[in-house]
Amino acid sequence: MGQQYLPIEEFNEKLKSWAGKKIKITKRELNDLDETVMKLNSVSYSNNTHRVDDYVPEHSLLLSGEGEIENEGNQMEPLPAPLYEIPLDDASEYKFDGTLFSLSTERAAYKIEEE
Repeated sequence: MGQQYLPIEEFNEKLKSWAGKKIKITKRELNDLDETVMKLNSVSYSNNTHRVDDYVPEHSLLLSGEGEIENEGNQMEPLPAPLYEIPLDDASEYKFDGTLFSLSTERAAYKIEEE
């Protein structure tokens, strides 16, 4: 099955079914590539309608769980908090191919897959 675009609600439901699994999140922003590995406990969303500037996103996808993030020295270190936040925007695209979630925003592209 190829990548298929999903409405956010369906993307959310499919991603929630991965709770309890170990996942890898890859973020590509400009020429920077970051990897995070975590045991996904839950998936939720936040709405920040009282933001003061465009730096704080209006909506975010929140992946909760313990994990590690790759640092500048290509070493893994514990996440600073048991949460991985993906800022969402009106141009966000949500895809799933049966084994890999892809999420593209104006600032970055994310891949979420089982580890």
